[in-house]
Amino acid sequence: MVDIAMIEAARTRLAGRARRTPLLSSPFLDEIAGRRLFVKAECLQHSGSFKFRGGWSAVSALEPTVRARGVIAFSSGNHAQGVALAAKLHGIPAVIIMPTDAPKLKIANTRAFGAEVVLYDRIQEDRDEIGARISKERGLTLIKPFDEPQVIAGQGTTGLEIAEQAAEEGIEAASVLVPCGGGGLTSGIALALESHAPGLKVHPCEPENFDDTTRSLASGKIERNTALQGSICDAIITPQPGNITFPILKRLCGPGLVVTDEEAQKAMALAFTRLKIVVEPGGAVALAAALFHGRHIDGDTVIAVTSGGNVDREVFEAALSRH
Repeated sequence: MVDIAMIEAARTRLAGRARRTPLLSSPFLDEIAGRRLFVKAECLQHSGSFKFRGGWSAVSALEPTVRARGVIAFSSGNHAQGVALAAKLHGIPAVIIMPTDAPKLKIANTRAFGAEVVLYDRIQEDRDEIGARISKERGLTLIKPFDEPQVIAGQGTTGLEIAEQAAEEGIEAASVLVPCGGGGLTSGIALALESHAPGLKVHPCEPENFDDTTRSLASGKIERNTALQGSICDAIITPQPGNITFPILKRLCGPGLVVTDEEAQKAMALAFTRLKIVVEPGGAVALAAALFHGRHIDGDTVIAVTSGGNVDREVFEAALSRH
């Protein structure tokens, strides 16, 4: 359902809209990782995360009369902001369904982009049911956070950039570590690298106790998390891998890597100290894996994606003060 042609088409639509985010490095981080470490800083993307790519890709791909009626999405925050900003730039309405425990900054930013925010209890209420009902009532097009071909295609443009930047650095082989929730970013990057940089192998990274993708890759079938909250890595807590994304992950990705919340905090602090970037907990899990789980990584080069930087001040300050 998603192929390299769709990703290339998404890049064309994103031209002049998405930032070409930098590939950063630091000798201090290389020393901790025990190898060359490069960081793809998607936390510097518009709306503070890679999700703008998928949001713009999906909104811009809609037929104009359908797009004009507006869009709806559900998200703990980054997809919300990506879709909300894409909708604002297209001049169309957006309704975003967000959990009540989403970071305050993400809720505030989504509203600031002009979207109507509908809050729900992620334990007692079904966001899919809420989304389907509002979509039907208002004639809005639902843009899913990861199990949507045009969203995956947009996220895959990150992989096209990684391939180009790796070539510029003379990198022909590397492990590419990607924060993974439902798998949209991970599968999109994997598809792009399969075509443009086959020597780069993708590994999904997840927080401890929410490692559904890692377990799914190990078992060969979709595994589900038993809990939907309980980690500071809110951006990548999903019930299970997507039905569209998992077959791509299964075919193209290496084993997953799992980090603790404390390791994510350490990575946040090191990213700020050594790279001068702000990374949210979920966005830091790949960097944490590169820094603290090197024994599970092959080769002398690793590329870690920092997928988002939308973090509440108190959470960021806590990471800095602890580490």
